[in-house]
Amino acid sequence: MRRLLLTLPLLLLPLVAAGQSLGGSSSQTIGDSLLQAPPAQAGVRSTDASAVPLWRGANGHVLSVQSSAVDASEAEQGSPLSFRGVDAGTVASSSLNYGLAPHLTAHAGVSEHSWANRAPRVVGSEVGASYNAGRYSVGLSVGTNGTSNSPTLPRVLPGATPSVNGLSDFDSSTQFNARGRMSLGSGSGIDIGASVGRIRLLPGNALGLNTLDQKALSFGVDHGSISGNIIGRVMQPEAGVPGALSGDHRWSSIDLGVTWHLPWQGSLSFGAQNVWSSGNAANTPVGPEPDQSRTPYVQYHQDL
Repeated sequence: MRRLLLTLPLLLLPLVAAGQSLGGSSSQTIGDSLLQAPPAQAGVRSTDASAVPLWRGANGHVLSVQSSAVDASEAEQGSPLSFRGVDAGTVASSSLNYGLAPHLTAHAGVSEHSWANRAPRVVGSEVGASYNAGRYSVGLSVGTNGTSNSPTLPRVLPGATPSVNGLSDFDSSTQFNARGRMSLGSGSGIDIGASVGRIRLLPGNALGLNTLDQKALSFGVDHGSISGNIIGRVMQPEAGVPGALSGDHRWSSIDLGVTWHLPWQGSLSFGAQNVWSSGNAANTPVGPEPDQSRTPYVQYHQDL
């Protein structure tokens, strides 16, 4: 079912041929109007995305589907969750966008974060809206992420489950996101993002906790084919809930990343996770929890 949702844009491609205006005096096709429209998610640069127009009403409302596939290190820049930068991964996403007004767009999408050498996958979903006034844009959304952990995987083996925010026992998360973008002209812009959410851990985890509160703040700059991002994250046990750790425990980290989009549909990403971190990690059989070790990375992604 998850793979079907992610391949939905490919199944709807034949509908492009029928993408004609259903009303009004304008002879412009839906495809032409969509090419002039901004991305649905404000504050997110659309790099390897393809938008397919599906329908346009007499009132000018446009329904379109959009898909993208990028390497994991690039997708993590500005993301409220952090994945291991040294693991070769890909993030595929698909979304439905609907124009509610000339500058207002609603969207609903799904994503899949997969790795070449580990399982299981992390599947996410997001629903939100964005307002684009040309030079400035803002967006709000609610998102979830989760993984189907198999009970047959030994918990003591490192890498049995995806490491999310340095947590080996990650189960799922829910977050409220706010994004903003200001265009500086000549293909340049500034992105700002903020997120408040909650992370749920597997039963019997090494920290002895059920949930963690998380806050994230990101700042990005892009010019032409080069983009950079810095993001800070803070995690702490849910306040007022008894557990192995007190609520004054807190783990903070800062990540840096730069991506260069190459002319031949490739991209080169490099940076470092946990450039700065604070908080005392718990010693567990699989290592420090959460893992806040400084990790530099270099990744190359090629679209075929």
